[in-house]
Order: sequence, then C-alpha cells, then structure tokens
Amino acid sequence: MAKFRLPKASSCDKRLTFRADTPWLAPLAGYSDLPFRLLCRELGACVATTEMISAKGLCYESPGTLPLLQTTAADQPLVVQLFGAEADFLARAVAELVAAGFRYFDLNMGCSVPKVMRQKAGAALLAEPDKALACARAMIREAGPGCVGCKLRLGVNEKQNCLPDLALRLEEAGAAWITLHPRYAQQHFQGQADHAWLTRLHQKLSIPLIASGDLLSAQDGIRCLEECGVACVMYARGALKNPFIFRQHSLALQKKDGAADEQSLRWLLLRHLQLVEENPPSARDQTARMRGILSSYVRGQPFARAMRIAFCQARTWSELYAIVNAFLPQA
Repeated sequence: MAKFRLPKASSCDKRLTFRADTPWLAPLAGYSDLPFRLLCRELGACVATTEMISAKGLCYESPGTLPLLQTTAADQPLVVQLFGAEADFLARAVAELVAAGFRYFDLNMGCSVPKVMRQKAGAALLAEPDKALACARAMIREAGPGCVGCKLRLGVNEKQNCLPDLALRLEEAGAAWITLHPRYAQQHFQGQADHAWLTRLHQKLSIPLIASGDLLSAQDGIRCLEECGVACVMYARGALKNPFIFRQHSLALQKKDGAADEQSLRWLLLRHLQLVEENPPSARDQTARMRGILSSYVRGQPFARAMRIAFCQARTWSELYAIVNAFLPQA
C-alpha cells in the first residue's frame, strides 16, 4: 500500500464538512477518478469520494483495484468508498488504508448493479441489517470515531423498506453520517427519487444526512436543502453532465446566475484533458475514454453533433486538443 500513501502535508488535517454551502462529489464508478475529482474540486466540490472499491480486491491487491486510490495533496478531504459483505475483509481493508494515511471511509449499501448484488454486497446488505451493522462496526472499529459513513437506499424493494430502523442502528453503532439515495435498489435509476424520505430520516437522525438522487442541477440541490432540511447534498449524474454544478450551487445560494458560456466550456474541456495528462488514472490509453467524456460536456450546444463526430475520429491526445481549439477558439 506504500505507493498510495498520502502526502505528509496537512492534507489529512482537512475535516469533512456538512453544510449547505459544501456540496459533495459522489462516488461514480468509472468516472470519479483523481483527474475528475480535482476538476470538480476546482469548481467548488468541497468533499469527494473515490470510485467504489472492493474491500476483498484491495486486500488481495487486485491490479484493477489499487489504482482507484490514486490521490494528491489537493484531493482532500477524500472519502474512500468500500463495498463488500464480509466484515473481516472490510476491517482489514480499512486498517491497511489507515496505515497508508487515508482517514475517511464510506460503506456502500446502495449499489444495485447485479454483479455487486450477487456478492451480497452493495444494496443487498439492506436485506440483511445484522450483517450490514457488522460490516459498519468493523470499519468504524479500525477507522475510529467520526470517520465512517454509510450510503443507503430505501431498501431492496418496497416490501423490504429498511428505513428508518437501519439508519438509526447505524447511528447507534457509530456511523458519523448517512447518505440516502431515496430509491429502492430494484428501481435502479428509474422513476423519481422520493425526497420525502429525506425529510423523514433527517427528523429522526442526530448525525448529518446527505441527500443524493435526482439532483441534476444546482437548483435541484438548493430545493432539496430547503425542502428536506438535510445537512448537505451530493451531486452524482448532475456532476457528470456538468461539473460546473458545484460553482452554480455556490452562486445559487447567493441568488446569483451561474450559467456557463463558451469560454467556460472551453476551459472545462481543456482543463479535464490537462488533469488527465498530469494524473493518468491508469497505464492504458485514455484517448478513447476522453472522447466520450468530452462529447458529453458539449451536449446541447449548437455545434455538439459536429464536435462529437470530430472527437470520435480523434486517435491522439493532440487531436483532442486541436478539436477543442477549433470549435471553441480563445476569445
């Protein structure tokens, strides 16, 4: 684990914040790598979470798992999200990460992807509250007080709603915060998130409650804060489509407009490319992956179709830069 040790600077002294003006970046499998986290932090994300990491894969030093822990001093405070269904592996993973300098952790009880559910992990833990509590306690024991949160859904399905009981038991076990995506695992991302559950759970808990689910714009986030009384919001799909959502969140709190112009869009595309160059997420070529990411950023623009076609034809990093400069010249 030594290669993933955090810098000795005061980075580890940065504490988590749970306020309306401190939006979080969600753990986004395949997306919230170090370059994307740094990009969102520059735009106003106050706390970021790693991609979901297998506790067992980490313990066995799986080649595809360890690179997910890539970080820098600027990437703080950072929450490492783990998934697994075996308390022993979760405890061992947290112990190794603490020894390497990591401080904050989250237990994933919300992922509804079939391959995770088949391992009895992620949202499958919602159907086994005692096992979920054992996993959380194991992580809390190794990380210490105030350092472990849990991300939940409402339950596996409507017949197995686990709230508010599980959340209250997790609080009693020492969880420092709860994040709720108010859908059932069976729904995946279909239908609408039931934000009324955020209000109900907030009224029951004494620890911070973070809202997730259908926060696709800064206005969605502000409305959720005002209507549900949660401590703060966590942006997921909204941040993927528009990393400016964090800046817009801050401006919306001040009743200001945060609309991005073409020069802002140019900065976004070039800055993401630069951050990937400076902090390559893995040894594999990033060109193909960035073609898709850059294309998603220009969706809705009048030149979006032509730019996406150009991106799809790019084969080198320099071609990606050239396309951005051609379509979005510096003013």
